[in-house]
Amino acid sequence: MNDPLRTIRRTPSAVLLTVQLAGILVYPFLGDRTAGRVLLQLFGLGVLVLAVMAVRSTPALTWISVLLGVPVVVLTALELTWPGSSAIALWSAVLHAAFYGYTAYALIRYMFHDEHISRDELFATAATFTVVAWGWAYAYAAVQIVWPDSFTAAQRAADPRTWVELLFLSVTTLSSTGLSDVVPVRPHARSVVMLEQIAGMLYLALVVARVTALTVMGRRPR
Repeated sequence: MNDPLRTIRRTPSAVLLTVQLAGILVYPFLGDRTAGRVLLQLFGLGVLVLAVMAVRSTPALTWISVLLGVPVVVLTALELTWPGSSAIALWSAVLHAAFYGYTAYALIRYMFHDEHISRDELFATAATFTVVAWGWAYAYAAVQIVWPDSFTAAQRAADPRTWVELLFLSVTTLSSTGLSDVVPVRPHARSVVMLEQIAGMLYLALVVARVTALTVMGRRPR
């Protein structure tokens, strides 16, 4: 029987990717109820733990991940205690974005560390994409707090956008599919969305292209 902890240690990127994809399927079932929001936050904390484990397997500095991760955990707990506090929600979103941004950097450094592409590094290619999407979604959440009415949508146009809507916007923007019905309408929001569009193009051009090239070269007969 396989040891789950051993599997996580050997392929942290694969586990991180699996959990994040599962989260996309779980989010709609949670809804906007209080219990759903609590479960969503707890699930997010679980993802953070897996992200830290992924960073620990890379050459990146673990202490930076911990330095960012501990305040995120504290702020998440405070959000559950005072859900109506804009200040707590803002700092939580900012630190979440920073944490996921650093995790993405660590995973990219992991993939660029040598000229050999392992199985977990292939999973890291996809896991990095989801981590980046989560990070930008938190950036959108911060923008929405600082500049209200930054985003509109086909339904309930005047309401603040939910977390699922912001994540949907982030994924569609990063993947360049452009299928989101959530639209940035204020200048600051549009600037942030444009930055994510550029980041998505650079990720495909630089990271995915390099990993693909090394994978093909590694399969050539010597």
